[in-house]
Amino acid sequence: MLKLLRFLRPYRYMVIMTMVFVLLQSIANLYLPTLMSDIVNEGIIKENTGYIWRIGGLMLLVSALGAVLSVAASYLSSRAASGFGKRLRSSVFSHIESFTLQEFDKLSTASLITRTTNDITQVQQVLNMMLRMMVMAPMMCIGGIIMALSKDAHLSLVIIVAIPILALAIFLIGSKGIPYFKAMQTKIDKLNLVLREYLTGMRVVRAFNRTRHEQDRFNQANEDLTATAIKANQIMAGMMPIMMLMMNATQLAIIWFGGLRISTGHMQVGDLMAFLQYAMQILFSLMMASMMFSMVPRASASALRIHEVLATDPVILDRKEAAAVQGGNRAKVTFDQVTFRYPGAEKPALSSISFTAMPGQVTAIIGGTGSGKSTLVSLIPRFYDVESGSVKIGDVDVRDLPQESLRSKIGFVPQKALLFTGTIAENIRYGKEEATEEEVHHALQVAQAADFVAGMEDGIGTLLAQGGANLSGGQKQRLSIARALVRRPDVYVFDDSFSALDFKTDAKLRAALKHETEKATVIIVAQRVNTVMDADQIVVLDEGEVAGIGTHQELLATCSVYQEIVKSQLTEEEIA
Repeated sequence: MLKLLRFLRPYRYMVIMTMVFVLLQSIANLYLPTLMSDIVNEGIIKENTGYIWRIGGLMLLVSALGAVLSVAASYLSSRAASGFGKRLRSSVFSHIESFTLQEFDKLSTASLITRTTNDITQVQQVLNMMLRMMVMAPMMCIGGIIMALSKDAHLSLVIIVAIPILALAIFLIGSKGIPYFKAMQTKIDKLNLVLREYLTGMRVVRAFNRTRHEQDRFNQANEDLTATAIKANQIMAGMMPIMMLMMNATQLAIIWFGGLRISTGHMQVGDLMAFLQYAMQILFSLMMASMMFSMVPRASASALRIHEVLATDPVILDRKEAAAVQGGNRAKVTFDQVTFRYPGAEKPALSSISFTAMPGQVTAIIGGTGSGKSTLVSLIPRFYDVESGSVKIGDVDVRDLPQESLRSKIGFVPQKALLFTGTIAENIRYGKEEATEEEVHHALQVAQAADFVAGMEDGIGTLLAQGGANLSGGQKQRLSIARALVRRPDVYVFDDSFSALDFKTDAKLRAALKHETEKATVIIVAQRVNTVMDADQIVVLDEGEVAGIGTHQELLATCSVYQEIVKSQLTEEEIA
């Protein structure tokens, strides 16, 4: 947890002032029993009404000052803890943005959500308490002992005996509860995972009537978390009765032995009352420490999980000396003996892939399911790095280009059309933030989306639901294509982006793209032969290897894999 305190640095003056205010508040609280002792010994017993009024007024003033200091300390500690939480969340989110797909696979999306929200909230709440209690608790404990000793050293033996017993009980109970608090955070991850899978896959769940199965999964994860939380709280619940028992036993012992000392004339009544209050302050400070002891383990577990995120370095980084794409063929994409395997995989997903996609041409990639088509195009924007060989844009290896510069040259349309909550115009401008309304409409026109957008009540101002849930699959794909078109990049990558389109719309879209992308390199991943047969170059993949490269007619004559794909989709008349 200490490693995260660097995020508190901008609020160090608030932290210092909080500690000063808490220190002054503690001194005020320690001074009150002494004033009360003086009222009893000098005012009540001696029937000095004027003295009672003077010291009583002073007690009221000290109490008011303590209250003001308490409010000020609470305000500053809350401001500092909230600022700490804000900076930590921003830092974690920024760091997650630099992650590659490999880090997401390792840590999981559900866990990253929990760490960015629940875990940071846990640490923030404990920090808010610590800023006040880490000064108040030891100050009240040590100050109380000193003040109690000043009143009666012999009677202080009661406190000296009680403190170690209480501290040992707190330690034993806390040490048993720590493993459960750590386990709770992992089980919250599991609960979030089940909930997220259900919410994102709701249509599949209902289509297969698996609602009861998902209910059982959720209940199992929920009951597992609940059982752990109950066990942890059962252990910690034993702390309060022990605290109260010790406090009452200590009070009883102080009154018993204090009464004996008063009867022998070694102590005054006012001193006994003050001593009793100091004893309660000492034990109350231990109670505050026990509260911290029960909260810190869970916050420490959360802090470790947050630190794990911040300490995870992305495997894909910009090189120190980044190059720039030079020359006339800045949009040329070259795969040179590329081999790639996913982390932990025994067999490469791609082996010795070589081809060149030239500007002004359409390069299509086709192959069976699992042949490596999407993996291949994910290497162009450097979502993953090759194991051997190289991927070049222009004549520069993509690993030598700054990632931001590299991706600004690419218009990438993913296999799954993902839209964000907001208007259609905002989603299109995701590709080019400063795009004019005219550019947005032009991109929609080329993507064959203008007609259905114009038919909506608010046009490009129509608000989309999360993930574009209020659109059909084909509409989402066309908006995703328009988002890539509006930035007018050097390289277009369409990863099976026409699969939800009917044949007529598919043909019209490809015809419009020819004119729009005549100076750019276009790479299309597709399952349908109709989508790729007019391409200038078709790359056929089979189990991660190139089975053939050429035009539709050339591959029909030379590539058996392509022949099988064509025969499975087209009639003999269409092939002829």
